[in-house]
Amino acid sequence: MAKNSSVKGKHPRANAPARAVVAAPVAAMAAPAPVKKPRVGPVEFFRQVRAETKKVTWTSWKETWITSVMVFIMVVITCVFFLVVDGSLSFLMQQILKLAG
Repeated sequence: MAKNSSVKGKHPRANAPARAVVAAPVAAMAAPAPVKKPRVGPVEFFRQVRAETKKVTWTSWKETWITSVMVFIMVVITCVFFLVVDGSLSFLMQQILKLAG
């Protein structure tokens, strides 16, 4: 029988048994320590706050009004739902207690 030279003999570990992968120590895998930012004074802080505030996209009056109306509608729907559920459970409990008493 002839040797299959395309599989064997090309790499010295081609037919070697697989070895278990050794995990690195946990300390070596820990994230690097965060870089401390220098402290700033109150004037610089408020300057940065103003700069960030200018980046904010504010909603229009129409969007605010529509969103408020939608929230109010959802609150009313939720109130009606819980009113029906509470009434149903109350009625059911009364009927159960009448049977027991």
